[in-house]
Amino acid sequence: MAKENSYQEFLKADFNKLFEGMNLGDGQRHFLRSRWLDQVLWMEGKAILSRDRHYLLRITTIVGGVILPALVSLNITTTQPFNDRVKNVIIWSTFGLSQVVAISAAIEEFFHYGERWRHYRRTVESLKTQGWQFSQLTGPYRNYTTHEQAFYVFAGHVEDIIQRDVEIYATQVVQEKKEEQQSQENYILMQNTKITNMEEKKEEK
Repeated sequence: MAKENSYQEFLKADFNKLFEGMNLGDGQRHFLRSRWLDQVLWMEGKAILSRDRHYLLRITTIVGGVILPALVSLNITTTQPFNDRVKNVIIWSTFGLSQVVAISAAIEEFFHYGERWRHYRRTVESLKTQGWQFSQLTGPYRNYTTHEQAFYVFAGHVEDIIQRDVEIYATQVVQEKKEEQQSQENYILMQNTKITNMEEKKEEK
């Protein structure tokens, strides 16, 4: 968390210093700080958070998945008095680890932290690219001689990126809700099938 905050503070200070060298009006500077820079810092934080959670859950699932078969395959064959206790420890360790692996995989599947990380990273890098190109008057701003002339094109590009980000996020939320609803419907159908089979077996008896 400290590293994340320090990096964001570095970005904030670095870009603010960059803004000071631009010949812009107060309203334009306000847009740079409250719209562009605010979005860059927010998405940078979200990208880092999603990445860290994705790595934590994936590493937990992978390492746990490697250890589980070894625990399952362990066979205590000696006749020492403490072997029952060792067996109990292994059994409960296997059960506990299997639950941790299952929960980690389920959380990652539900929240899609890997996809969120890549999504936020793409968006924030697009915003940064626009900011650097605008500051240097390169790329789509190379035909302008001052930052003030290029500002409205820059503002339009920033708003396009943010709007595209919102649309993609909204689409993902809708898709996730559909998948969740489908999962619930499948679960209900499975439970109803079990109940029906049980009733049929009772009638046969």
